[in-house]
Amino acid sequence: MIGKWSATVGRAIRRPSAPMTYTLITLCCLLFVTGPAAGLNPVHGSGDALLAAQRAYFHRWGVVPAELFQGSPRAALTPATALFVHGSWVHLLGNMLFLYVFGAMTEERMGRVQFTLFYVGCGYLALLGYAAANSTSQQSLVGASGAISAVLGAFLYLFPGARVTSLLPFLFFLPLRFPAWIVLPFWVALQWLAAGHAATGPGVAYLAHLVGFGLGFVYAWVRFGRTARVRSAPAPAPEGENQP
Repeated sequence: MIGKWSATVGRAIRRPSAPMTYTLITLCCLLFVTGPAAGLNPVHGSGDALLAAQRAYFHRWGVVPAELFQGSPRAALTPATALFVHGSWVHLLGNMLFLYVFGAMTEERMGRVQFTLFYVGCGYLALLGYAAANSTSQQSLVGASGAISAVLGAFLYLFPGARVTSLLPFLFFLPLRFPAWIVLPFWVALQWLAAGHAATGPGVAYLAHLVGFGLGFVYAWVRFGRTARVRSAPAPAPEGENQP
């Protein structure tokens, strides 16, 4: 999942056409509801049988750091397959919310093909980096967090002035609007602090978030340069006014 900090939601400028973003969201949701993690498909059984099916599913499609660097072709593919697997409803919905909010504008700027390759490539490298740092772990790591963090990094570079609505728990979840250059670096700082206190081994993959974010920001910087940035934009109105 992107992080334990409350969800940051927003709709900067307008909702562009983003078929690949919506396709990725749909694919992740379909795989989740038909897989054992959702607990909805009776073919996976219940109780201990369901738990065993979940463990086997995560081991097959997720990243197992201790197996990744042993030269197995199947294991080498898992940083890509893990991007489409989620461990719980909260995990899925949190990641898809972030992808929905920040993916559409990033995709429109990059283009469909480039965005898809960027998403999968950065997600793969983010999980690879996390696995390298936890190379002895036998636990499975799943989720699109690394790829979505890359989207956040690219969004920050391309749209630093775009307004984002944030729900802050220490302010009683009051919706406040801030530019992306405030919200996203604050999110990165939280990931950095959390990574420093995280237990060894996969849990919430804070390091994958940081690696993905850095990759996304650097990619946008190198690929688009300064001329592609949108420094400011009028904030959309709330529902009934156009709520993000």
